[in-house]
Amino acid sequence: MFAILGLVVVIAAVVGGYLLEHGNLLVLFQPAEFVIIGGAALGTLIVASPLPVVKAIGRGLLGVFRGSHFSKRSYLETLRMLNDLFTYARKNSLARLEPDVEEPAKSPVFSKYPALLKDRHALHFVCDTLRMLIAGGVNNHDLDQMMELDLEVRHHETTQPVAALTSVADSLPGLGIVAAVLGVVITMGAMGGPPEEIGHKVAAALVGTFLGVLMCYGFVGPLAAHMSKLSDAEGQYYHVLRTGLASFAKGLPPFLAVEFARRSIPAEHRPTFQEMEAACRGAKAAAGGQA
Repeated sequence: MFAILGLVVVIAAVVGGYLLEHGNLLVLFQPAEFVIIGGAALGTLIVASPLPVVKAIGRGLLGVFRGSHFSKRSYLETLRMLNDLFTYARKNSLARLEPDVEEPAKSPVFSKYPALLKDRHALHFVCDTLRMLIAGGVNNHDLDQMMELDLEVRHHETTQPVAALTSVADSLPGLGIVAAVLGVVITMGAMGGPPEEIGHKVAAALVGTFLGVLMCYGFVGPLAAHMSKLSDAEGQYYHVLRTGLASFAKGLPPFLAVEFARRSIPAEHRPTFQEMEAACRGAKAAAGGQA
């Protein structure tokens, strides 16, 4: 929602300042300039980016307007999930987790956390790591290296759309100049006509430069920056999962492994120890009541 508010502020500030100087809004309405700049920007994006990256940009923009789903509450749910998994494995042996890892949707542990089930990347990350633990023969260092490789691949996937959208933003001022030059060409062809007509064409040409710069620094650039921050937030979330899994793989007790994971949560979303303890105890109490 803050992204939408920011875009509204940009439009209000630009249009409001223009009207304060008694500008005519109709002069800014130049459909041809929008077609030239917007169409060329879309074309450069298609040329420079594979189809999966273009689709990822669309999903990323939707994520910007929806806002980040990583919060203290979601991290508490993650800590509860890790505690449930580790406690179950410690009580019943890792081998008993194999059915849960192979079919998470049918797992009595994973099914309590629908948000994780919907996030297929995070779910695969957790299940694949647990699968290696169950199989055995992988030391802690190698397991941590596996998780690091997984995170590097995921980070590369999430930063590609950001880089592509940033390139489009960087191209917009130049495309605005292209539109302006085309407007000047049209103006030169109308030389000798009525002064009002020439003035209108010059204004249309200048609007092209204005739109290119505004779209770059007021819209597309900030959207790409926001997408980058969402990518960083997802990377921090995976780091929390990695820390908890690596700690448990070292043989630490479940609650201590979860505490390591809590310490790796960013400060603005990190629950207190008491909050984590209450959440984990609540999960145990609920499990005991169901039993």
